Amino acid sequence: MMRRHLKLGCFILEGLNAFATSYYYNYLFFYLQRHLGFSRMANLALCALGGLLYTVAARGGGRFAQKHGCFSALRLGFAVMGVSLLVGAGWPTVTGQVVVLLGWTFGMCFTWPALEALVSEGETWTNLARLIGIYNVVWAGASFLGYFWGGALLEKLGWSSLYWLPASVHLGQIVFVTWFARAQIQDRSTPHPPPTAVVSDVREAAPPSAKVFLRMAWVANPFSYIAINTVIPLIPDLATQLHLSPMFAGFFCSIWFFVRLIAFVALWRWQGWHYRFGWLLGAYLAIIVSFATLLLVPQLAVIIAAQVLLGFGVGLTYYSSLFYSMHVGDTKGEHGGFHESAIGAGICSGPACGAAALFFFPDRANSGTWAVSGLLVLGLLVLLLMKRRGLAKPALVPVK
Repeated sequence: MMRRHLKLGCFILEGLNAFATSYYYNYLFFYLQRHLGFSRMANLALCALGGLLYTVAARGGGRFAQKHGCFSALRLGFAVMGVSLLVGAGWPTVTGQVVVLLGWTFGMCFTWPALEALVSEGETWTNLARLIGIYNVVWAGASFLGYFWGGALLEKLGWSSLYWLPASVHLGQIVFVTWFARAQIQDRSTPHPPPTAVVSDVREAAPPSAKVFLRMAWVANPFSYIAINTVIPLIPDLATQLHLSPMFAGFFCSIWFFVRLIAFVALWRWQGWHYRFGWLLGAYLAIIVSFATLLLVPQLAVIIAAQVLLGFGVGLTYYSSLFYSMHVGDTKGEHGGFHESAIGAGICSGPACGAAALFFFPDRANSGTWAVSGLLVLGLLVLLLMKRRGLAKPALVPVK
């Protein structure tokens, strides 16, 4: 097992990755709208294309990490992401931006499964529950900061920082992960004194339907990303309606990022939601209601309330998917790849559905929102069907 300072290194890499990806990806759609004239449909279509690539490549990234090692996967991923962004800074055309986003997305597929595996591999139940909690809080907190301060940074540093700032972070991560890998090798070669006391590893009694909960979470989580990644490409349009600059859009539209962070902290500290269908169902219903409200009722007070619901819903569905992926399976890299691939399916299908609706019904501005809302309801029916068939059993009472 890695020493504590090496685990800390994992969280540093994770936080840097979350900040850089949040800054580039979320504000890319502002750039495309304002500098290249992208419409709502074009932003959604590009988001769907990136999601399709991520769906396919994330599983390969997980397998690569499992076969060749997480550090090799991280170095490759950070290099591809950094170089792609540097190319993007000098290729300000529609074709260039599409190619750069796809290259950056491909590189990212090697990073998240490897980071999830590094945090989880070889841990006892007690440490696994704690480390996954820290992992979620770190990336959610860094993503929030990347979005909250992103608009202000863009106005201060200029639109070129959309590329050179995250590229600098990714290239710096290569240096860090090289040192990190050497530190791990040195740690393993250094003899350690035997433990002076036996640490209790009290494990929650998993129900017989644990693998079914894993599959259910793999259904619910991509549907939550259907909602998230339909909203993100439309934020520039929403900001225009509300007369918000990128800076104030970052401040105002990052509320759900912050609520997701708070949800992660709560779910980390309280484990009573494990293997309980009611919590997963409640979170999913919150996503449906908040998504439709956020895009159909452009009033500040209503949007704030909708973001609170959205943050809670996506927080629990994501936490469920990652926790069950790491808890049920032994091949952490591959299961991390499955988890990220499911996210990619949501990133692709939601925007694709919204873009298709706008293409076929161009005179109805909200056709995309209604189409995606219908898709979310379909996901709800799938979860209820799994429950009705008796696949999701009530959880056993967790051991405190």
